[in-house]
Amino acid sequence: MTDTRNAVTAASLVAALLAGGWAIYATKHAGAPPAPMAGSGARQGEAAPAVVSVLVRSERVAHELRALGTAIANESIEVTSKTSNLVSAVRFRDGETVRQGQVLIELDPAQARADLAEASAALTESTSQYERARDLLSTRVVSQSQYEQLEAIMKANRARADAATARLADTVIRAPFGGRVGLRRVSVGSLVSPGTVITTLDDTSVMKVDFAVPENLLGSLREGLELSARIAAHPDSELKGRVLTIDSRIDPVTRSVTVRALVPNAASLLRPGMLVNVTLARDEYEALVIPEQALVPEQSRQYVFVVDGDSKVVRREVQIGRREPGKVEIVGGLAQGERIVVEGTQKVHDGIAVREAQG
Repeated sequence: MTDTRNAVTAASLVAALLAGGWAIYATKHAGAPPAPMAGSGARQGEAAPAVVSVLVRSERVAHELRALGTAIANESIEVTSKTSNLVSAVRFRDGETVRQGQVLIELDPAQARADLAEASAALTESTSQYERARDLLSTRVVSQSQYEQLEAIMKANRARADAATARLADTVIRAPFGGRVGLRRVSVGSLVSPGTVITTLDDTSVMKVDFAVPENLLGSLREGLELSARIAAHPDSELKGRVLTIDSRIDPVTRSVTVRALVPNAASLLRPGMLVNVTLARDEYEALVIPEQALVPEQSRQYVFVVDGDSKVVRREVQIGRREPGKVEIVGGLAQGERIVVEGTQKVHDGIAVREAQG
């Protein structure tokens, strides 16, 4: 009986101590707010994060095609001689700009002049005989066959005289068109033969630029399309041109078509053989464009934070098109006039209230 009474007394003492401790805890924490739930955003009383937002707008964009091309002179030849002869005079300087018809080289004319004098004398004699025979034909002193033979001789001598005149003219080599000559490759006294290159002549006032385009883009190409050209030698200079023509055949190996453009070259920046970076604007259209920094990538998807009328952000998936440095085309998921976050995307999440940062 004594042991049982002692156990009950001990249990009562423990219960009293526990009740007193709970009363003290409840009194101390009376009126304290409940702990926030996880994932509820900014804590109560905490300021909304500051962000920078912009309106989604549309602008005209162009599909651009970039290619490497080769510059070709509008007109280009190697200046050569038609006959074997000695150079008697050089009438141009290396790299000089010449006009059409300007004398470049003179060859020794002595033999050509002698041949022309001989042919002219023979023509004069045969012409005189032909005219006398024509006067005598009506008197039957000269037969019809003799008259025709004299006429044939006269025509043959005239042809020889014309050929001799042409050979004499060939001793003076002229520029067939205006342009810039290259390096001189002969000297006075040099013996030149047909095919011997004396110099080169290029018309570079307008340049042709040939470049290849994949066949799947052929439908969007047309004559007259504008393009820009840049070269490594002058990276800050942009030359404008237009598509001149499109080749009629597709290369069966590369599956591409050659496009030729004309690029004005008044400043002589382009030279034949240069590598040219070509940018071709194919089509222009209206599209939604946003700053590239507004995108929030997640694996293979792209998201933006849209600010609604209550200054809360909503994460929304978007579909993007062409990208350029600093901006990206939106083809789905946004509408013109909506406001999106461009700075501060790392501080926000879906459903949180935000405020516009003060500039």
